[in-house]
Amino acid sequence: MSSTFFIPAVNIMGSGCLDEAMVAIRNYGFRKALIVTDAGLAKAGVATMVAEKLAMQDIDSVIFDGAKPNPSIANVESGLGLLKESRCDFVVSLGGGSPHDCAKGIALCATNGGQIRDYEGVDQSTKPQLPLIAINTTAGTASEMTRFCIITDESRHVKMAIVDRNVTPLLSVNDPALMVAMPKSLTAATGMDALTHAIEAYVSTAANPITDACALKAMTLISNNLRLAVRDGSDLAARENMAYAQFLAGMAFNNASLGYVHAMAHQLGGFYDLPHGVCNAVLLPHVQTFNALVCADRLTDVAHAMGADVHGFSPEEGAQTAINAIRSLAKDVEIPGGLRELGAKLTDIPMLAGNALKDACGLTNPRVADQRQIEEIFRNAF
Repeated sequence: MSSTFFIPAVNIMGSGCLDEAMVAIRNYGFRKALIVTDAGLAKAGVATMVAEKLAMQDIDSVIFDGAKPNPSIANVESGLGLLKESRCDFVVSLGGGSPHDCAKGIALCATNGGQIRDYEGVDQSTKPQLPLIAINTTAGTASEMTRFCIITDESRHVKMAIVDRNVTPLLSVNDPALMVAMPKSLTAATGMDALTHAIEAYVSTAANPITDACALKAMTLISNNLRLAVRDGSDLAARENMAYAQFLAGMAFNNASLGYVHAMAHQLGGFYDLPHGVCNAVLLPHVQTFNALVCADRLTDVAHAMGADVHGFSPEEGAQTAINAIRSLAKDVEIPGGLRELGAKLTDIPMLAGNALKDACGLTNPRVADQRQIEEIFRNAF
């Protein structure tokens, strides 16, 4: 089976690398940026700081701070309107997954026309998006370097999975100095999101030796650093290790894809407007319990990567050890214990399960499930 490996052309990483990135942006010859960010980063002055750094490189910019936590079609359309009105020739996304995804939607529609819902699914666009520079401020989604774009269709109450090589950013920037202000809850949620990316990519039916290496290293870095980053947000070494971990996990799932954890989490986020990383963290051990029947050996590798001693264990024992390690990490970083705590309702499960089975992320799950089985996983997660 052939594999194609997708990644941005240039990726600048490490503490204090933002200034280096600005020089790289200038060298592309762009004139005016639409900076896509969220209200929090705009209020904190981070967006203005980036605009000032661009100005020092003789690059004009306009700020769009309308990226909501689960960006919607309306958010994309508003940003696209500002981009056209301001005659921007490239896009800068600033933040975590939400601004990056919103920016991808804007940049894709800017060159392909139509509405972002036209591109739901896999490789539905025909033209490269407007050039996108993705400056990351969280350590979790890896949206700054992937071909995944998740946009909420509020009329259907679902998250659309847009998997398209044309939404891959031109340049990604991961400066841990921009991550130290992340609150504990966001650090935990995004870190567990990265762990989910790594594990789902590792057990994916599309995994290959390159994605395996990235996924396993990501798991080890997350297991060794997430607790530290949550406990002390100013721990720059832990922040940098988490930045590398989430990027490695992104390399893994960007090419091996994901599984039912994401397919199900997208429905919870789209229907209840819940934080994506928390939904993933709650669902992860339950989906892997379902998967263990067919990939116990792989889950044993997960346990080993997360620091467990599995020497002499049977595959079944190794898989259970991995699931226990996931639960332990989630508990230590204070992830809610179940979907009931998040406000989900048992009566919504049939609808959530039906939509999850339509999500493109589920196509590479190692064990195929039907409606009844997805419903059962949801119920177990309550």
